Amino acid sequence: MSLMIYNTASHKEEEFKPWNDKLVTMYTCGPTVYHFAHIGNLRTYIMEDILEKTLRYLGYNVKRCMNITDVGHLTSDADSGDDKMVSSAKKEHKTVLEIAKFYTDKFFEDFEKLNIKKPELVCPATQNIDEYIKIIEKLLENGYAYEAGGNVYFDTSKLDKYYVLTNHEEENLLEGVRDSVDVDTNKKNKTDFVLWFTKSKFDSQDLKWESPFGLGYPGWHIECTGISIKYLGEHLDIHCGGVDNIFPHHTNEIAQSESFLGHHWCNYWVHGEHLNDESGKMSKSHGKTLTVDTLVENGYDPLSYRFLCLQSHYRKQLTFSYPSLDGAETAYKKLKNRVLSLKKDEEIDNDVYNKYDLKFKECLEDDLNTANALTLVFEVLKLDTNESTKYKLISDFDKVLSLSLTESNNTSDESNEEILKLIEERNEAKKNKNYELADKIRNDLLEMGIILKDTREGTTFERK
Repeated sequence: MSLMIYNTASHKEEEFKPWNDKLVTMYTCGPTVYHFAHIGNLRTYIMEDILEKTLRYLGYNVKRCMNITDVGHLTSDADSGDDKMVSSAKKEHKTVLEIAKFYTDKFFEDFEKLNIKKPELVCPATQNIDEYIKIIEKLLENGYAYEAGGNVYFDTSKLDKYYVLTNHEEENLLEGVRDSVDVDTNKKNKTDFVLWFTKSKFDSQDLKWESPFGLGYPGWHIECTGISIKYLGEHLDIHCGGVDNIFPHHTNEIAQSESFLGHHWCNYWVHGEHLNDESGKMSKSHGKTLTVDTLVENGYDPLSYRFLCLQSHYRKQLTFSYPSLDGAETAYKKLKNRVLSLKKDEEIDNDVYNKYDLKFKECLEDDLNTANALTLVFEVLKLDTNESTKYKLISDFDKVLSLSLTESNNTSDESNEEILKLIEERNEAKKNKNYELADKIRNDLLEMGIILKDTREGTTFERK
């Protein structure tokens, strides 16, 4: 079996075939660093992390790039409201670049807490201005762009097919996303979008650059086109993001990229669904932002949230609640304690290992079916084989799942080893019907703050 992945461009699952057998190129839309990322944002990055690690597990080499939007991202595509970066800088009495650095650092701290691999190429938008200018100049030269009202716009009427990723019809397309959005009268067509601003409706923009089109700054969509082509080349394998990026952001990326290059650009578009709360889609505009730090402050292990996400398919909406997180944390801790209790001193049964390693790959190849992959982990724990084989399988599975299943908890390795040794002694006592000793060991551990749980898969423990 080969990796099957749902491609938004074709609206179906397709067999993955990279441009180059030796290297997969992967681009993921990064954050606009004006505020903390909420856990809904991070669900998308968990999906992208699983995809990259799946590709590596299946034997591919991967070159992955992510942008950091640190300039020119408006509250809507119709040049309405404040620039998010400028607004945040004013609110916090810092410069735009100070804001960008602070929230970029916080973003990657969240990556570490969730075991998300940082892409090897992370590119701030402000460091690639020359690339955007080069692309815009060629689009103007070839008739795909025009200047009006001081700005440069992409002319969508020049395309035979604009709505590549969606089923939009132009006559049904809404202008912007809110009733308050004003129509940009400089546009020839309502679907046209800004490539370069020299004039804007808000009163100040801290970051501006000289260009052939005047002093100004790039539009949002041109960032990803410029960065991906510069660092990953003219033929891209995979472009990822959340479903809210499909239109207009990714639609506009395709339009400008293929008009600039003169050929097909990206083969696979992979999008993760929303995380909802009880009020609907989770966002920064709905009250207090629910962040990874919020979960930690409430006593949760961030990896319990990752576990929760992996229990659901990335293309299905997931509703977050604290009871659901409680359930995920209980299951996660139980699983981890069971894995940590496995012995690792026997020879690996290669036949069993190869059989279940293949099953795990089949779960991943089924459009990243992480729910089935987790089920397989529990199945491995019940196998009639030695514990070293189980440990080796789960340790390798965790290269993709990244739940730290074989890593000790926050206490020292030595402490965990002692607990596991006592659990083993208790199990032996019960086997010999020495229930007095077994009860003593349980009580001794309880005094140490260790609670034992006897399950069908074995004895696990958790700390008070």
